[in-house]
Amino acid sequence: MKPAPFEYYAPRSVDETLGLLGNFGDEAKLLAGGQSLVPLLALRLAQPTVLIDLNGVHELDYIHESADALSIGAMTRHRTLERSGPARSRCPMLPAALEWIGHPQIRNRGTIGGSLAHADPAAELPALAVALDATFSIVSAGGSKRTITSDEFFVTYLTTALGPDELLTEVTFPVLSTGTGWAFTEVARRHGDFALVGVAAIISLDGAGACTTAHIALFGVGETPVRSSNAEQALLHRTVDEQAIADAAVEVVKNIDPQGDIHASAAYRRYVATNLVRSTLTEATGRAR
Repeated sequence: MKPAPFEYYAPRSVDETLGLLGNFGDEAKLLAGGQSLVPLLALRLAQPTVLIDLNGVHELDYIHESADALSIGAMTRHRTLERSGPARSRCPMLPAALEWIGHPQIRNRGTIGGSLAHADPAAELPALAVALDATFSIVSAGGSKRTITSDEFFVTYLTTALGPDELLTEVTFPVLSTGTGWAFTEVARRHGDFALVGVAAIISLDGAGACTTAHIALFGVGETPVRSSNAEQALLHRTVDEQAIADAAVEVVKNIDPQGDIHASAAYRRYVATNLVRSTLTEATGRAR
């Protein structure tokens, strides 16, 4: 199939983009890397009357490093962040997880902001944002600016807190402190497919080996990425040994409500989630030590 007819605009700046969003509102669709939107257009599952191509807005393509965070422009390509020296040294979980996204050709074109704004609950970047407590910088056509958390940004399936006249400009990921362990993995039918279930785990230990912080985010098991607060609480202030990890893994099912489909049943997703949490926590604890 071919896309439905639309008007095409190629702005060269954020201000020009916001002007177009102000004029067209929810009639318009933003095109970033196009790895999700173009297939939807071809299948006519999306039929915007206006397409705004962001590929000329080079001011949104950057990686800025500060003392405690990495700030990523929304038009930064997956491959750029995957190969970034600052990301590999200060938040290695990011480039390691990006290797799970599609294939190199996909990552060469796909953008950080585009993937997050698309908000597929089986995608890797939204789960990373939730696990790392990322913040999102948003500007509107009226000139207002706001910064929101990942909990606020992801609303439901393929839906975010972005309004029709708003543009995601930047995502800020806190860097991992020394002594913090992490792990990221997923199960998919084939490498490059969307995950059936995936887990991102972050854990910090004190000198006695007890857990001081734990972040466990799952994807592919709900309408948005899911933080497993029950599993996190099961670890806090405990020595992180095999029994503590097993207890946390059991708690995971209390925070997820996966749906069955042609690829996997709900029961299978629960089973896989429990086992992936166990393996990722074990790996993250090893790094923390």
